[in-house]
Amino acid sequence: MQPTTREPRRIHLPPLKAVLTFETVARLGSISKAAEELSLTPSAVSHQVSNLETHVGRKLFERTAKAVELTPSGLRYQQSLAGALAVIAGAAENARADGTEILRIQASPSFASLWLVPRIQRFMEEHPDIRIRLSAAHVHTDFSRGEVDIDIRYGLIPRSDLHVETVFTEEILPLISPRLKERLHVRAPEELLVQNLILSNVNLVQWPQWFAAHAVSISPSQYALSFDRAYLSIQAAVQGLGIALESDRLAEDALGRGLLVPVFPYRKRIQIHAHHLVYPPSHAERSKVARFVDWVHKEV
Repeated sequence: MQPTTREPRRIHLPPLKAVLTFETVARLGSISKAAEELSLTPSAVSHQVSNLETHVGRKLFERTAKAVELTPSGLRYQQSLAGALAVIAGAAENARADGTEILRIQASPSFASLWLVPRIQRFMEEHPDIRIRLSAAHVHTDFSRGEVDIDIRYGLIPRSDLHVETVFTEEILPLISPRLKERLHVRAPEELLVQNLILSNVNLVQWPQWFAAHAVSISPSQYALSFDRAYLSIQAAVQGLGIALESDRLAEDALGRGLLVPVFPYRKRIQIHAHHLVYPPSHAERSKVARFVDWVHKEV
């Protein structure tokens, strides 16, 4: 008796046209706007949504006179759908990549520009089968959308179901150009209060905390320059525009080249753990993620 072969289990998909219509309506919050984007009539859009609601067995939208709002079931469906659509888009991208894998990384802007990009060629040389898609943003990744493999976050990470690994220990200390240091002759922390200080207003440690940690009860009343990116603060300090309070890790290129030096010989630093590799535990099973994580730790 010959063994019987089992056919692959059929996947019961909802009507894909209805799914895409739902995604558009949910994203735009409007039947008419979705109709315009999809080049359909409003009644055709409503018909597709009704088809999907019939398939799902739940009401997905509450319709009002001027707009539509997601029901709790609709919101859950939208959140799950976003990740599924991203997976489909990623599958097409991988198919076009001639056998290579796409590693999608999101990182804080300064970490991306000052630490990651100068090193990324080494990763690419070690792993020629992986292509990098890097985006820089302070906004934390919503992994449910399926658009990012790994996030490199800055700051305090709230407890969640995500896997978190600290990248490195950083020292936050005042940094100055050698020429400006020679001209100012700063000897004690309190003397910085009358100097041109550069504020990087997204940093975990700010000037008031640094002064307090070094027994100076007064905080600066104003700053010569203020930026929302650490790399701008570092570049301004390199140009001699003032004194920056920055991470020795992010400024290591400028420090190594002698473009910046610590203001004080004993550094007067504050140690922190501010940059973290963050990803869902299931992503650790992806070879491209595991190899990138190993590479980062080796670089550190």
